Amino acid sequence: MESKVSNGSGPQDERITNLLVFGFLQNCSNYNFHEELELLGRELPVPAYLKEDYDDELQTDGNRCSYFLDGGARDSESQEEIIQDIARQLAQIGDRMDHSIHPGLVNNLAMQFMNVNLSEEDRRKHLAAALEQAMQTYPKDMEKEKTMLMLAMLLAKKVADHTPSLLRDVFHTTVNFISQNLLTYVRNLVRNEMD
Repeated sequence: MESKVSNGSGPQDERITNLLVFGFLQNCSNYNFHEELELLGRELPVPAYLKEDYDDELQTDGNRCSYFLDGGARDSESQEEIIQDIARQLAQIGDRMDHSIHPGLVNNLAMQFMNVNLSEEDRRKHLAAALEQAMQTYPKDMEKEKTMLMLAMLLAKKVADHTPSLLRDVFHTTVNFISQNLLTYVRNLVRNEMD
């Protein structure tokens, strides 16, 4: 049996983090990477109703159109809807705080992501350093983990907005960063919303 070093996350956790970051980016206002996000959505194992959100098709009860799933998939659909709601709420907070991230910080992070010689680990370190800088300017009235989660996704959004071709790389780096540093918080966030 092959031994692997793991950060404790499995396929379910990766799915949750993918859904959260994708949903956040999808729900942010004023972004310039529509095409890139649509392409990314086709590559990710995200539910069809999230991919279809681009049409913004609402049902008469005001809910998004979703596909009927059999009984075994209902819990998964419920969890995915909860993750989408969390992503939507964080995107709304991110939209309000968007202006307070210094453009120079975004430019520097985008330049780092443009460096094709950087490893994923180096990209994650640059994201962490930018996040640390951004955390210094944010009010302390929100819990630290929530602020870190929202800012990590907001930095990803701003880098992709700055240079849309970087969306795929910054998305994957952000998902990896969240999985390594904020996974317990994300799990608890989803679990608390499901209760």
